[in-house]
Amino acid sequence: MSSCTPYRSSRRAGRDGFPQMLREEWTRFRSARGWVLAMAASVLVTVSLGLLIAGGARSACVTGKGEGPCPAPLVGPDGTAVRDKYYFVHQPLQGNGSITARVSDMTGQIRLPDVVPGVRNVKEGVVPWAKAGLLVRQSLTQGTPYAAVMLTGAHGVRMQYNYIHDVPGGPHNGPQWLRLTRSGDTVTGYESDDGKTWAEIGTVTLTGLPETVEIGLFATSPGALWEMAKAFSATTATFDQISLRGANGPWRRDDVGVVMESDGKTPHHPGGVVESGDQLIVTGGGDIGPATVEGGVRADLMLIGGALGLIPVLVAAVTFFTAEHRREPARSSLPVARHPARVLAAKAVVVGAVAFVAGLVSSGVVVPVGLALLRAHQNPIQPITLGTELRVIVGYAALTATAAVLALGLAALVKRGIVAIGLAITLIVVPYLLATAGLVPWLLMITPAAGFAITQSVPTFAHVDVISSLLGLYYPLPPWAGLAVTCGYAALALGAAIAVQRGAARRGPGPDR
Repeated sequence: MSSCTPYRSSRRAGRDGFPQMLREEWTRFRSARGWVLAMAASVLVTVSLGLLIAGGARSACVTGKGEGPCPAPLVGPDGTAVRDKYYFVHQPLQGNGSITARVSDMTGQIRLPDVVPGVRNVKEGVVPWAKAGLLVRQSLTQGTPYAAVMLTGAHGVRMQYNYIHDVPGGPHNGPQWLRLTRSGDTVTGYESDDGKTWAEIGTVTLTGLPETVEIGLFATSPGALWEMAKAFSATTATFDQISLRGANGPWRRDDVGVVMESDGKTPHHPGGVVESGDQLIVTGGGDIGPATVEGGVRADLMLIGGALGLIPVLVAAVTFFTAEHRREPARSSLPVARHPARVLAAKAVVVGAVAFVAGLVSSGVVVPVGLALLRAHQNPIQPITLGTELRVIVGYAALTATAAVLALGLAALVKRGIVAIGLAITLIVVPYLLATAGLVPWLLMITPAAGFAITQSVPTFAHVDVISSLLGLYYPLPPWAGLAVTCGYAALALGAAIAVQRGAARRGPGPDR
């Protein structure tokens, strides 16, 4: 009866120092043309697919002047792309002051998929992030600093400011009193269920707020999401019990951000206000918040071929272990390495380093060159800081290295190359492709594919509903948390493989077959 032969290296005893192991494993890797070509293929696939997408992208927008290139995205105070469209009933406030009002009713309209082709299917309803409340802002110029306290369609009371910041208040249990106060650069939001007992939601500082600001009531509603599309929605809010301190002029009415139809004269989905006694009934559509998909093409789209580009890396990492393992039974007369676990660790360092370089070359080429192609073709680009661009580039390289180490660990555990390759692709590549198609996006939380979040160039904001697809900018985990999941899988696989190697070395070789 024979037993399975444990992994053994062909190197002689006495030459098992870790630096020597690294040199020998590096020599083995670079001497094998197939492994080098696999890394080159990874670079070629990733760069080619990214540049193909960038080179073929063409954006066009219809405005009052006709069809033409889309304008550059609107940028907020924090340098992010934002949306700033709403209906505003307001007054100028000079110095300190406040506004208080009750939102007594909130309704809306949602355009659903057409049942009859060509016949619009508009139903009553309020989308989850429809907003109606009180707003103070530097000016009516889009993209300027602001703070608002509001009632939402399904997320209770919120205080939001400067587009990307969101502070939760309490749940919505009927008519809601809201209050917004301004003291210098400081704005504070309050809520109340009865107009007598008030609770503070949050306080924010709007640096450089001018002496005279605009303060008033607003309503807006982002598009309704269904399947892989977004359609029009609007919300109507009834305000009463309105009181102002520090402002006492006539109400001004502005449909901020409204665009014109192709005739250049007719507003597209206009808002409005109706006065009824002491009530103001305000209707608006749009959003005040981050622009995710609408903000332009984002940098991580250049790495859309990165998942396929990982496949040659995974194959090379697996065969880097199994190629030598297959030869070991024929070498049973050679001395057994004294530290097989350290040999495996050396292999992990070598394949991880080579994969990191391959990933760095891929992302370092395709991201900046792809963005340059997009700009050359007059496509709007999501604003990206140098720090974020570097994180995307280096992060993809780190993901490539981690994926290679994970594949090596799987190969050392299962000892069968085709099985290890299949496992690695199933765990890393397949979940990413499914999430790109909008299927089972939660896999990007629990599988090694979570590491692709490190390439996210625009955050997934909690206060913006997005399509649950990577094409819709949806990552369930933040960048570094996603990479940490992949690193955890790699460490677990490699650690288990090293433990198995140590156990096999202690038991010694079994009898020859």
